[in-house]
Amino acid sequence: MTGIPRAPLVLSLAGLVPFLWGAATYLNFDLQAWGAGFLGPRFVGPYVQLFYGSVILSFMSGVLWGFATRASGPQAVTGYALSVLPALWAFFMTGGGPVGAGTNLIFGFAGLLLLDYAFSRWALAPAWWMRLRLPLTAIVIACLSVGVWL
Repeated sequence: MTGIPRAPLVLSLAGLVPFLWGAATYLNFDLQAWGAGFLGPRFVGPYVQLFYGSVILSFMSGVLWGFATRASGPQAVTGYALSVLPALWAFFMTGGGPVGAGTNLIFGFAGLLLLDYAFSRWALAPAWWMRLRLPLTAIVIACLSVGVWL
């Protein structure tokens, strides 16, 4: 993760906490019980991951929208159109129970990584963008996988 400015790196790593916490509380019943009692049942296990994952996909739509402002002409139109996909995916695909919603979030974050790559290739994202996004996405998908496949 060299060459990534400190503020985006630290904030992005902090943004992994709800995903990591959700996986940890899914795997450890005592931690889940403590978290549910102290924070509330919505803030443990897959529930925190699903809610927060939807929020982050929507947030990332805004990030991509910001990148699209650097384009012009047909590339701008394409960038703006693609930038709304993660938020729409989160809105339409995260209902129907924790396993289905978790699976769809995994696909949403994988799709987001493809969009990140496209915006990076078009030189609309910072040069360090993919060095940040690749490991973050891997961690998010691994954490969501705990609630889907275990």
